[in-house]
Formats: sequence, structure tokens, C-alpha cells
Amino acid sequence: MAIVMKVREPWTPAVDIFESDNHDLVLKAELPGLSREDIDVSVENSTLVLKGTKKFEADVKDEQYRRIERGYGTFHRSFNLPNTVDAAKVSAEFKNGVLTVKLPFREEAMPRTINVEVAA
Repeated sequence: MAIVMKVREPWTPAVDIFESDNHDLVLKAELPGLSREDIDVSVENSTLVLKGTKKFEADVKDEQYRRIERGYGTFHRSFNLPNTVDAAKVSAEFKNGVLTVKLPFREEAMPRTINVEVAA
């Protein structure tokens, strides 16, 4: 029987951040194996904070493990938001192990078209 060492180090979920066609910032974080109750999303002082805990499966005893490669434990990620983001309108959705956070821009930061009159 192989001896398995369980390393309970913090893990860091992978994150993608991009600008949508609607000119919102969108953050997507991979959080496999977590439920909505395991995740906390907050905005504090222009900082988006993601934190939570990924627990070992309760139905598997420590001595039953042969190999452990997936990360477990607590995670904490923080992202400085640009001043163009409207923190009051931030929304989040968790589906199929992916957390999607939408960070809309303030109205004054949205691109706009300005009509230019041509003098004759």
C-alpha cells in the first residue's frame, strides 16, 4: 500500500477577466466542486474579493486516499477595480462550477458617439 501525503495548502482558482460587447468587465473563476454556499463575493473600497473553501469529500476517509492532486482548503483572491466600474451594480452568477462576476462601467465611462456638424 502506498503512503499518501495530504498537503493542505491554500489553492488559487484560475480566473479570466475580459471586457464584454456591452462594455462591462467580466470575471470568470473556475470553482469546481464548490457550491454557492462555499463562495463569498464582495466589493470593498474599490476591491473585488472572492473567497471560500473547497472541502475534502466527506464520504472518503483519509486512509482510503492513494493520490491527491486537486487543491483543497481556503482561497482568497482580490482584484483592484478601475474607478470606471460602478460597484453598486456588480452582479454574480454561479453555474456548473464557474463563477461569473459582471462589473458594469459607470455611465460617464461608457463610450459614446458625438455628432460633429460640418460648416459650409
